[in-house]
Amino acid sequence: MRILVLGKGKTGSLVAEVARERGHDVRALDITENEHASALIASTLAGVDVVIDFTAPEAAVENMRAVLALGGRIVVGTTGWYSHLDEMKSKAQKRGALLYGTNFSIGVQKLFRLTAELARLDGYTFSISETHHVSKLDAPSGTAITLRQIVEAAQPGTRVEITSHRVGDAKGEHTVTAAGPDDVIELRHNILSRCCLALGAVRAAEWLAQKSGAWDFREIFDQL
Repeated sequence: MRILVLGKGKTGSLVAEVARERGHDVRALDITENEHASALIASTLAGVDVVIDFTAPEAAVENMRAVLALGGRIVVGTTGWYSHLDEMKSKAQKRGALLYGTNFSIGVQKLFRLTAELARLDGYTFSISETHHVSKLDAPSGTAITLRQIVEAAQPGTRVEITSHRVGDAKGEHTVTAAGPDDVIELRHNILSRCCLALGAVRAAEWLAQKSGAWDFREIFDQL
């Protein structure tokens, strides 16, 4: 499979490395090579099976528009762009394919499901904390926002507080706390290596090949 990786940051570089290890033909572009999606033209995407985006929110929106306009398939690991989600899903339903997610770690996907179970408890106050590296642009993280949405869906009328920390090169830690009058329950996931994110994104690209439409990674991860 031929994969085009957008972004040569810490995670994007690992995505390219993991994809090559899994036998794929990989090309990677950084922001200077693809400013305002300028490189995403028909000749660049010719023969590309799937594009994987780990860039920045504004860049991701431009990249999605360009790829989908040409009928391409794109996996988006970038977060912070979800105000444009309806637009991108609509474009993907007409042409191409989109697979997006707030976190491509399989462990975090399990955390989402455990949180949904925990959120059924009555008589507890829920809160979420998240810690990432200092250069992460969005706060709270997309993963923390997803966790809040899960809890609030199970606890109508509840507003869940998120506390965000930006520390060093922290790779991603999320904690869901349920505090009751007599006890406290915590669910915590801590990423020790970005390899789990990279592997999830590459497996997502493998799944997306030959498909059309739009999906949240939460919907399909257990098909991998």
